Amino acid sequence: MLTKFKVANFKGFNTEIVFNLKETNNYNFNKHNIKNGIVNNALVYGPNSVGKSNLGLAIFDIIAHLTDKENSDIQYSFYLNALNNSKTADFQYEFKFDSYNVIYKYKKTDHKTIISEEFIINNKQLAFIDRTISNDANILFKGAETLKTTLIDKNLSLLKYIKNNSVLDNNEENKCFNKFYDFVDKMLFFRSLQENMYLGVEVGRRVLDEDIIENNNVNDLEAFLNKVGIKCKLVVIKEAGQDIIAFDFKGKHIAYYNIASSGTKSLILFYFWLQRLKKKKVSFLFIDEFDAFYHHELSKLIVKKLVNIGVQFVLTTHNTSIISNDLLRPDCYFLMNYDEIKPLSKCTTKELREAHNLEKMYKAGIFNV
Repeated sequence: MLTKFKVANFKGFNTEIVFNLKETNNYNFNKHNIKNGIVNNALVYGPNSVGKSNLGLAIFDIIAHLTDKENSDIQYSFYLNALNNSKTADFQYEFKFDSYNVIYKYKKTDHKTIISEEFIINNKQLAFIDRTISNDANILFKGAETLKTTLIDKNLSLLKYIKNNSVLDNNEENKCFNKFYDFVDKMLFFRSLQENMYLGVEVGRRVLDEDIIENNNVNDLEAFLNKVGIKCKLVVIKEAGQDIIAFDFKGKHIAYYNIASSGTKSLILFYFWLQRLKKKKVSFLFIDEFDAFYHHELSKLIVKKLVNIGVQFVLTTHNTSIISNDLLRPDCYFLMNYDEIKPLSKCTTKELREAHNLEKMYKAGIFNV
């Protein structure tokens, strides 16, 4: 699980911002939202332009140099903060896998150029390189002793080099390293505001219709849409020689993308990724403005569905109606401003109880980051 994340001098983040998922309280309700003392289900609130989207992009920067999964140079074209004089963006991730605490740090000058990396398990440094000093790496993984340690290519990650070029011993540290790599390989970021862009998990673009039809999920999609309040009947028709999904109006068929609302299209995109979530193909999920086109009751339903699946997730939203102890709890709702992000439980001196109406308190200005 991701337990803590720090970033500085990246996009809108001039100074260091810390997203700490270990700041939990001993609440006696909705305990399933916390796993091993770590927030498993988080919602992030904040005014426009404080960096909620950039938080997701920062967390998923790791995808570019550690994996071969879907990536987007366009989303990272303006990389360093315009007001900061530092020449690198600094990232630090903390994870927990069973009894092992993992820290991964690195610095970049842009989305692809890696200046330094450090990988630590339970306070033991297993890999390190700092190209401002030398191109020689320190590699202490058992089984990687014969690897060449000089890495001149700044686009090559030290960790990816180790992963792809060695057969590591079957010890506990290396098992933890593989769990870390598997976690990163299955991270997923997506949004559907301007375009159906995503980062991680897969490679390339899939046509939603094509994927749903190929997996025989048309009837299941119909049931899903009806369950969330979109009353419809779906059929598969041919258009320009291709199978597509259409609405069936008593025998009259119209392609869904021609008449569906923004909310319905967003739901179909969510359904597409939901199938990956159900198959445990996703380790960590970040949905930016997850309910931009949803009614508040639908937003609650989507959150409940994700909670039931069990995946660790972070959702950004402006919808205050879902700040409720009926869904999550005060240490799972985070408030964000330009240089800080904290859970509601840390944004007030008032003792928060299950009976409190968090939305009313939020609107009344009780919480301050």
